[in-house]
Formats: sequence, C-alpha cells, structure tokens
Amino acid sequence: MKLLRVGNLNYEKPAIIDDNGIIRDLSIIINDLNPQTLTFDTINKIKKIDLSSLQKIPPNSRVGACITNPGKFIGIGLNFSDHAAEQNLPIPNEPIIFSKATSSIIGPYDDIKIPKNSKKTDWEVEIAFVVGKEAKNISETEAKKYIFGYCIVDDISEREFQKNRGGQWIKGKSADTFGPIGPYLVTSEEIPDVQNLNMFLDVNDKRMQVGNTGKMIFNINYILSYLSNFMTLLPGDIITTGTPPGVGDGKKPPVYLKKGDKMRLEIDLLGYQLHHVK
Repeated sequence: MKLLRVGNLNYEKPAIIDDNGIIRDLSIIINDLNPQTLTFDTINKIKKIDLSSLQKIPPNSRVGACITNPGKFIGIGLNFSDHAAEQNLPIPNEPIIFSKATSSIIGPYDDIKIPKNSKKTDWEVEIAFVVGKEAKNISETEAKKYIFGYCIVDDISEREFQKNRGGQWIKGKSADTFGPIGPYLVTSEEIPDVQNLNMFLDVNDKRMQVGNTGKMIFNINYILSYLSNFMTLLPGDIITTGTPPGVGDGKKPPVYLKKGDKMRLEIDLLGYQLHHVK
C-alpha cells in the first residue's frame, strides 16, 4: 500500500494510491495517518475494502506530510561508511542517535526555508521506517514485524548550528521545514529488500548524492532493536536512518543551500521529493 495525506496545509485527509495510480480518499476508514491509526489493524481494515469504491481525489491536489503528530522523530547519524569517510570521522561502534523536532515536518513538495542567521544549510537524502506497534526490548530477528512501512526523509541540517554551537545535534536538525517526509508511506510488504534501494539527491539538476541502503553500517532491523532497548517505540514513531556521501558540507570547497535553489531526491520504490529553497 502507498498511503498519503492530501489537501491544504492543516486540512489534509488520509488517502491511498490504487493499482491504477489513482488517489483515493480513505476518510471513511480512518480519520488521519497518525499514531492512533498507523497500526497493523488499519492495514487489515484497508485490505478488506474495494478501493474502486472510494472517492477519487484530484491528481493535482497538494500532498502533505505522510504522517501527522508522531510522538518521536529520531535520526541515526553517520550510518553510511562512505559518508563517515567524507566527514573524516571514524565509523561508530554503536548507532549515533539524535532527535529532530516534530515541528520541522513538512510535505514532500513544500518549500525549504533557510533559518535566520544560517550560513550552512545542507541536505541529506534518507530512508525512514515507521513503527506499527509498541516495541520494547525487541530482538533484531523480530524487528521486521514491528515496521509499518517506509518513506523518504530529507534530513535538512544546519551544520554550524549542529557542530559549532555546543550541545547536541538537535539544534542543527530541527528548524521549521527541516523535516520533509513522503510523498507516501509504503507498507513494508511492498519492499522486498529494504537493504538494497538506490538513493539520489540533486541540487539545481546536478547530482550530489548517490547511495544504496546496502551501505548502511547498522541495518534497519538492527536499529529498531537497538533503539527499543533504550526507549519504548510506539506506532507512528519515525526513525530516519542516515545518509550516503555527497552532502554539501563534505564537498571541497563546501556547498550549502541558498535561496532560489531547487532540490530533488528519490529512493527506489518510495517516490521522490521536490523542494524550492526560500
């Protein structure tokens, strides 16, 4: 299933893309895609519905963030060996964990806004997984049963705020518009091998990032298991799992986003995002 939220900002409704690529309104089944509905019971409910009976949504409608009001928005740092190398940093022995403020979340085609006093706003194409049921002290072999689905995250990062302003990375990861997610949430059974997906990001039509999820230091099932030993993960929690090489901060000389830039990112089977920088 490809689940999404469609409509004007703060007035989105839940939707699904049918086998013919038509967006259908899910409002009669669930009221939104949020922690209350992002469960396996919802998937089973939708499977029983004849999608052709659902109302069509106009194809030119705005697509919002594919999840609203998640309890947690967690990132994993330096999780690609080739990205760690470009940052001249050692490969971590355990996952590096940081948080992004949930207020940073926007839709997959919304504008990115450079924060006041920012000089080093950067890009990161990432795959995220979304939790589908409560997970606590879960083994790696069990982990897949707890993943509702996957989506793209652009982990926008202000490097000066992140690295030079003291404290934790959350400062550089949480500005408004720094968390685009979507365009849709793809349920896990539709992804045959999540550790073999190609990832791309272009800025102004120039290819900046190329990667594959197979280059992760810690795979997705391991990350879920690892996190569940430190905190209880709940339905709707978003965990974004790191970026491949090619970030602006790693270029020689460094390159950062500026007003007027256009950014496009894509991951196999998960669609693409397109943003203009304001």
